Amino acid sequence: MTEMGATRDGYGDALLDIAADNRVVVLEADLGKSTKSLHFRKAYPERTVSCGIGEQNMMLIGAGLASSGYIPFASTFAIFTERGFEQVRNGIARPNLAVHICGSHGGTHTGTDGSSAQSIEDLAIYRTLPNMVVMHPCDTVSTRELTKQLVELNSPSYTRTARNKTPVVHSGREDEIKIGKGIVLKDGSDVAIIACGVLVHEAMKAAEDLASQGVSAAVIDMHTLKPLDNDLIDRYVAKCGSIVTAEDHSIIGGLGSAVAEYTSSNNPVPIERIGVKDRFGESGEAQQMLDLLHLSSPHISEAAKRAVARKA
Repeated sequence: MTEMGATRDGYGDALLDIAADNRVVVLEADLGKSTKSLHFRKAYPERTVSCGIGEQNMMLIGAGLASSGYIPFASTFAIFTERGFEQVRNGIARPNLAVHICGSHGGTHTGTDGSSAQSIEDLAIYRTLPNMVVMHPCDTVSTRELTKQLVELNSPSYTRTARNKTPVVHSGREDEIKIGKGIVLKDGSDVAIIACGVLVHEAMKAAEDLASQGVSAAVIDMHTLKPLDNDLIDRYVAKCGSIVTAEDHSIIGGLGSAVAEYTSSNNPVPIERIGVKDRFGESGEAQQMLDLLHLSSPHISEAAKRAVARKA
C-alpha cells in the first residue's frame, strides 16, 4: 500500500529536528495547528511568537529576529502570506534577511475551502523577489529535508506546503534532496515531465500511461523553482527534445514560466504547460479540482503527446 502524508506534516517534523539549534524561532499567525508549527510551540514555547491574525507584523518581527542573529520560521496559509508581501519585499528580501516563510494550504488541491482560500499565485509572487529561494516539495520526506537545510541558507525563502495527503515518493532517497537541485524520479527519452508539489505523483501516473502507449517519459521533481536547476533542464532538453511542466498553480509566473523563460533563452524546445488557466478555482474535493482544472494525469499525458508531436 502506498505511504501517504501531508507536506505540512513534514514541515512540522522538521521544526522539531532543527530545534536543538537555539537560534531557531517559530512565528505563528493564529494557525499553528493547521501549519503544524504547533508541535514546536508545545515543546519550545519560549522560542515561539504568537502574532495573532497579523501577517504583516509577523513578517517584520521575523526580519527583526533575523537581523539579531536568530533563524525565524514564519508560517500561515499561503493565501495569507500574500497580505504581507510589501513587508516581505522591503523588510526581508531587500536587506536579504534569512526569514523562512511557509505558506500552507496552497493551490486548488486545498479543495473545499473554495477559491478565496486557494492561493494559485504565491509561487509567482515570491519568485519575482531578488534573494528569495522558492520551493514547493511534493511529499513529507522532501519537505522535511528541505526545511532542515534552510538553517544553513543565508537568504530568505518561501516554501509552499499542502493540506491534503499525497503519496510519499522520496522515502530512502533523503541524500538526493538538495535545495536548488531537481530529482529524476523516472528516466525517459521522448519527453521530460517537470513537476512540483501535488502534481509530481500525477506526473508519475501520466508517465506510466504514456509507457503503455509507447512514449518514454522522464519525470523530474523540480521542488525548487528558484534557483532553478538549469543544468538538469539542459540535460533533459538534450535527451528528450520536449518538455511538459505540471503545477497546481497559475499558468502565469510559476514553474512552467520559469522553465519556459530559461529554455527559450538558451535552448528552445517544444513545451506544454499544465497549470491553472488564468482563472480562479472553486469549491470541490481535491481530486475533483485537479480534474476540473485539467491538472490531473490524463491531461498531463495528452500534453506530453502534443509536445512530442511538435518536435522537429
